[in-house]
Amino acid sequence: MADPQSQAAIETLADHLSASANALHARLMRAIRNPGPDGALPGISQGVAQALFENEVALRQRANSLYLDAAVLAASGLGAQQQQLLDLTALAQQKIDHINRLKDLVDLAAELLTLGAAVATGKPERLLSPLEKLKQHIEAL
Repeated sequence: MADPQSQAAIETLADHLSASANALHARLMRAIRNPGPDGALPGISQGVAQALFENEVALRQRANSLYLDAAVLAASGLGAQQQQLLDLTALAQQKIDHINRLKDLVDLAAELLTLGAAVATGKPERLLSPLEKLKQHIEAL
């Protein structure tokens, strides 16, 4: 039987990914509406905007998958890394709103997707690399 606390932690992770998708959407819309020298990702091209929208959709899909698979994931041995996952994804969500460079926004979205995919495998050994990359990127921001 799945540990209810682990199950709740995976659901919280899904909440954080959904919130990151919301933050990414808001940030992207602000950049599209107000491009300029104020640090709001000036000069965003249609192609880059489309790619970021696709990342947003993928984040939402990954979060929905985690919601659906929470019981299975909770039993998969993620225990020791759950709090770090929750902390990093919450921090990533906060960082999205303050990113001024388009490359950083794209990279962070990609790292969140990679992390979400690693969690969805249910194999804790696949988490280390994406978790470390996300942590390093957040620290660099």
